[in-house]
Amino acid sequence: MALSFGSRHVIRRGSCFRRHHYSYNGPGRYEIFPDRWQDRDFDHRGFTVGIGGPVGSGKTALVEQLCYMLPPVLNDAIAVVTNDIFTQEDKDFLLRNKALPKSHLRAVETGGCPHAAIREDVTANLRALEDLTRSTKAPLLLCESGGDNLAANFSPELADITLYVIDVAAGDKVPRKGGPGITQSDVLCINKIDLADAVGADLEVMERDAQKMRGDIAPTVFMSVKNRTGLDQVTQHIIDNYQQAMTMWLKRA
Repeated sequence: MALSFGSRHVIRRGSCFRRHHYSYNGPGRYEIFPDRWQDRDFDHRGFTVGIGGPVGSGKTALVEQLCYMLPPVLNDAIAVVTNDIFTQEDKDFLLRNKALPKSHLRAVETGGCPHAAIREDVTANLRALEDLTRSTKAPLLLCESGGDNLAANFSPELADITLYVIDVAAGDKVPRKGGPGITQSDVLCINKIDLADAVGADLEVMERDAQKMRGDIAPTVFMSVKNRTGLDQVTQHIIDNYQQAMTMWLKRA
C-alpha cells in the first residue's frame, strides 16, 4: 500500500515504512551532526576523509597535493585508499608521482558502480583502511571514490568527513542540480576555476547556487589544483575537523 505525505510517497510493508526510490521532494540539504564521531575508535581505523566527485573533476590531483601538504601540518604520516572499477590507475598515478610510499597506498577495484563501494557495501574500503591503520599507524586516511554522479556521497560508516569535487568545465549549472554530493558533503570543492572563461562558466552563478543548495554553514572552496589555488583552504578544513574529532575522542578515553 502506498501512502502519500505531501509530495512524497512511502511504501508500507507490514508495520514498517520505507521511502520510495523516487520520493525525494528536493535536492537535499546540509546538516551538521555534532555527535557523529562519538562511537568512533580511531585506533582501529584512522580519521577518514572521503573524496568523491565525477570522473575527471580532479579528485586524484587533489589527493596528490593533500599527500604533500597534510603530513607536515599533522607532523605525522597519512595513507590513501583509491577506488577504480577495473584498474588501479589512481594508485599507480600516486606512486609514479611519489606522493606516498607504496606501503601507504591501497587500491580497491569495485568491479561495478563506484558508489556501491562507498555507500551501499563499504566492506572492501573499510578493510583496506583498517589494514593501513594497522600497518602504517597513520592517524589520517584519505579514501578516494571512483568517479560517479551527484548522488554518490559516502556512507557515514566509512567517511568521517567528505569532500565533493566538481569542475567548472562541466558547466556552471552543476551546483544547482543538488544531490547528496553537492548538498551533504562537508566541503564542496569547485575545481578548475582557471578554465571558467574558456568554457563560458560563470563563477558568480556557481557561488550563488552553491550557497543556495548548501546554506551559510557549509563551506564551498573555489580552487584550481593545477595552479595550487584554494589548496590551503581545503587542507585547513580537513585539519580543523580532524582536530575536533581527536579532541572528542580523547575526552572519551
